[in-house]
Amino acid sequence: MKIHRSTASLVIAATLFACCTSIGLAQSASPGGETSVTIPPSSIAKAGDAGKRAHTNIQIKATSKDFKGATPQAYGPPFPGYFYEDPASIACIYKLEKAVPGCNPNVVSRNPSGGGNAIAIVDAFDDPNAYADLAFFSAQFGVAAINPSSFVVVYAPSGALPPGSCTGPATQPPSAQGTGWDVEESLDIEWAHAMAPEATLFLVEAQSNSLLDLYCAVTVASNIVQSKGGGEVSMSWGSGEFPAETAADPVFTTPGVVYFASAGDSPGVSYPSSSPNVVAVGGTSLSTNPITGNLIREDVWQPTGGGPSAYESRPSYQDGIATIVGTQRGTPDIAADANPYTGVWVFDSLTYGAPVWFVVGGTSVASPMWAGIVNAAGSFSASSNAELTQLYGDAKADFTDITLGSCGRYMGYFASSGWDFCSGLGSPKTYKGK
Repeated sequence: MKIHRSTASLVIAATLFACCTSIGLAQSASPGGETSVTIPPSSIAKAGDAGKRAHTNIQIKATSKDFKGATPQAYGPPFPGYFYEDPASIACIYKLEKAVPGCNPNVVSRNPSGGGNAIAIVDAFDDPNAYADLAFFSAQFGVAAINPSSFVVVYAPSGALPPGSCTGPATQPPSAQGTGWDVEESLDIEWAHAMAPEATLFLVEAQSNSLLDLYCAVTVASNIVQSKGGGEVSMSWGSGEFPAETAADPVFTTPGVVYFASAGDSPGVSYPSSSPNVVAVGGTSLSTNPITGNLIREDVWQPTGGGPSAYESRPSYQDGIATIVGTQRGTPDIAADANPYTGVWVFDSLTYGAPVWFVVGGTSVASPMWAGIVNAAGSFSASSNAELTQLYGDAKADFTDITLGSCGRYMGYFASSGWDFCSGLGSPKTYKGK
């Protein structure tokens, strides 16, 4: 494997806002309005992809150009007055720091703290601007600065059978520019770092979005995390379920590593989130007062993935919900903010070859967020199974139960008290039990 440290310089704020006025991706006429979102190419599942290729789980609500007329600021939310989430508001909402009434992102300022050992992000293709973008994001929100030792980009070799095997040299993958994986990589590293700023963060880049290449990258990531004393691997991508998926389940069993995966942005079950060796992360929606910016409540995000697996049997940690899931593995296990209309700020300078702020949603937000929260909680479980056994052990005390909304095919699943197919056990509430 080859380790690559980007030396790209930081982009200054003046360049950022000068470049963005002519750039367009999101379809929103007003960044605060209830207009449509853009689904990038990487998040569009194609016929025949299941079991062969993975897609991301991101939806883009706005880009910098949509805030034209707003006065940019050099610290805090890049465009003040909007209520999209930043690290401090998420820390407030999920009680990771001392709560401030309303958790308005324009008011709160206490970011999450802590973290240790390692977190690895696995994505496809190469983002040569990853280091510079993460550094800029961190400075914007006052998150702990990175250095070449605390954030490292790693190239994974090509994948091979059996799943998790690698072959050939670890060369630089093709560019992610314009694919959607560029925004995905920025999102993943920025929000994992924001939740656990003291953890060493690795971005492991697969040669392509083929599942074999991604499984190889997961193996590389797992070995790195294990060598650092344990930690988390986050995978914000997935494939539709397929009969042979159980053969890949051993990929997610490296001792000392806890695996997280997005449950998907459409009805149904996604792999690898359906693996019993992976923590499946679904999506929620944050309702905010449009005048005051104060949080009202957290509900189901309707497009979230979830349901009973077609191929994976119920794991022992779900025995307590057997009356709901039956004999099959149920997803998701947990959830967090994923609605693009209540999305998070992401900085990326690769997509258009110029620096751009994005407002992003999708369960791709929730997976690295949860990986960082669990890392900062400091328990460092011996496996995903151990972590999930802990999560299911005292859910009422350790989660915010999401009890309103529906999801799934034909909106046939409903939020309820306790575990459900829309939000699992619920969203984070402090570090306890994580």
